[in-house]
Amino acid sequence: MDIIRNGSSPSGRGPAEWFSGTVRVDPLFSPNEARRAAAATVTFEPGARTAWHTHPLGQTLIVTAGLGLVQREGGPIEEIQPGDVVWFEPGEKHWHGASPTNAMTHIAIQEQKDGKVVDWMEHVTDAQYQPG
Repeated sequence: MDIIRNGSSPSGRGPAEWFSGTVRVDPLFSPNEARRAAAATVTFEPGARTAWHTHPLGQTLIVTAGLGLVQREGGPIEEIQPGDVVWFEPGEKHWHGASPTNAMTHIAIQEQKDGKVVDWMEHVTDAQYQPG
């Protein structure tokens, strides 16, 4: 058994190369020799979002607060809210973040393959981000 104590991993700002706007990342757990999964609580201020990206083994988002937006490449922008669970298929290009007027927090869970949990791509433009 392993207990990771609250506060044992410091909060960090989401790097500008992977996020637009103000984003806070709170690590929950990382892959190890017995676990492929990694998870973090991610908080997006209004208008903040990820860059386009994929995950080699997919990604699950569990929305815990606020109002957010998600989009897979070629699909519509969808609103997400607390209690929603979003699954992105392995290799599915997508982005997620807060709505223009409300912050959003989710838990992001993804598995590691060949030492990677994510492949980052280009930023989501303001024109792409506009819902509706």
